[in-house]
Amino acid sequence: MSEQKIGQVANSPASRARADAIDTLLGPTRRYDPPAAEGLRQAWQECDLIISHLALGATTRLIAPLLADKATDPGVVVIDEAGRFVVPLVGGHIGGANELARRLAEGLGATAVLTTATDALGLPGLDTLGWETAGDLAHVTRAILDGEPVALLREQPWPLPALPGNVTEPGVARFERRGSHLRKLPPPPDPVARVLVSDHLAVPDDLPTVVLHPKSLVIGMGCNRGTPIAVLRELLDRTLTETGLALASITTLTSVDAKADEPALQGLAAQLGVDFVTHPADRLAGIEVPNPSRAPAAAVGTPSVAEASVLAIGATLIVDKRKNPDATLAIGRLAPRGRLAIVGLGPGADDLLTPRARRVLAESAVVIGYRPYVSQINHLLRPGTEIVATGMGTEEMRTGLGIEKAREGRNVAIVCSGDPAIYAMASPTLEQGTEGIDVLVVPGVTAELAASAILGAPLGHDHATISLSDLHTPWNVIERRLQAIAEGDFVVALYNPRSRKRVEHLPRALAILAAHRPPGTPVAVVQDATRPGENHRVAPLSEFDPEWVDMHSIVIVGSSTTRMVPTGVGAVAMVTPRDYKWLEER
Repeated sequence: MSEQKIGQVANSPASRARADAIDTLLGPTRRYDPPAAEGLRQAWQECDLIISHLALGATTRLIAPLLADKATDPGVVVIDEAGRFVVPLVGGHIGGANELARRLAEGLGATAVLTTATDALGLPGLDTLGWETAGDLAHVTRAILDGEPVALLREQPWPLPALPGNVTEPGVARFERRGSHLRKLPPPPDPVARVLVSDHLAVPDDLPTVVLHPKSLVIGMGCNRGTPIAVLRELLDRTLTETGLALASITTLTSVDAKADEPALQGLAAQLGVDFVTHPADRLAGIEVPNPSRAPAAAVGTPSVAEASVLAIGATLIVDKRKNPDATLAIGRLAPRGRLAIVGLGPGADDLLTPRARRVLAESAVVIGYRPYVSQINHLLRPGTEIVATGMGTEEMRTGLGIEKAREGRNVAIVCSGDPAIYAMASPTLEQGTEGIDVLVVPGVTAELAASAILGAPLGHDHATISLSDLHTPWNVIERRLQAIAEGDFVVALYNPRSRKRVEHLPRALAILAAHRPPGTPVAVVQDATRPGENHRVAPLSEFDPEWVDMHSIVIVGSSTTRMVPTGVGAVAMVTPRDYKWLEER
């Protein structure tokens, strides 16, 4: 979105102030001053997206004569004078207005009013997946929305977001999952429409069909110096026509390093809107190809440019070398890769879940996690999402299942509380081995950060984090680390401080720390941070009672400099000073 030209039409002091805030959120936009009619007409000609701060009716009347084709018209978003509602008026999907509305609403604290059917029902629009479409988009989308049986065919296991239950893959067994129990479902009825995921051009006509073209094809090319771009384009177009492959599925143009500055290759990549990647000749020379040649070996140091460049990208060669008098071409296909996202849900409050986490969850076809964490975000998942929610002690099963489903070509999310890398699911998942799939770690607000914010600023200076659970770390190692923390005078956040069976660890930890800091050092316990039932208690180290702590708690022990300071009306905050020199001047 940052590369798109965004214009704003504002005609009041309040709307101009809001336009300034939007510039801070999105980066600089183009401004169009009153009169509004002229501003909208000019923006229509110059921008990809328009933000109108006029009334919805006024904006509608002004743009009505300008509407031509939804494929080329700019997307238009309307924001009311009070800044409470953001309404995509035209170009919701293709024009990007829905996406812009969501981003504006999130950044401005407003409500996005989405009226396109798929968005209103929480379904992914087939034209919003980042892949070009062909075929009968309207009829297939209508069938999906109406709950009619729709067949999903994938020539390769390219990953998709969750699709509703009426969209099924023929020949793929369907199961209903309740916890770890599976029940096989009967085959679906005959489909009335089809979704085909393919990097070929053909659109079957026996059913209403929409074809999604994934970004899967790699084009390898070599050419004589100074070859016109038209010559390269003619070779490419002819090859695609002969092989039935889709131009829209091209993701990369590749060649040898000696051609990195070739204007025609650079220009062709720009025409296609894809990356241009080159490789050293000696690397290409070491790759075995079906059709080596002495000519490129003499000219650029490798017996193959087109075929070897495709293979160097990691693609499988599907079209051997084609050529004309000035250029060579080969085509490869990248193997589909599922995505495994490990998503931190934060401490529990819905408004502390990051926007990135929300987006990734909406993109996921499978969500796996501990039952209470899954229920926490169930309302954010799209209809048709496969949900695997299990109890305590099933971490290995969850990570293994997530990896397995990602290898099947699915978009998978494993969810956990806090941050995935802090005593959570990132490390055990990655340790299992995730070769062949894309792994995304989505950070979250940690329990210690949430607790610190509730208390004031106890983590305002150097601090350490340690778990008192000896399930994965021997207690003698934990004690040695506590001793180092105590001697270093760090503030320390104690995770897993106490359980029903493990009651002796917290008193021992406090005793180790007490040997190196004053008895009046503040110690806090925060229970259910940011969740219903949240509470906290602070006491001097000498008076802190471990009985106040349960399994839902985190304990923060101050350093020798941590103190309580007055705040608000009769309240106090726990603070660890950082000794800012400018405070001494006050």
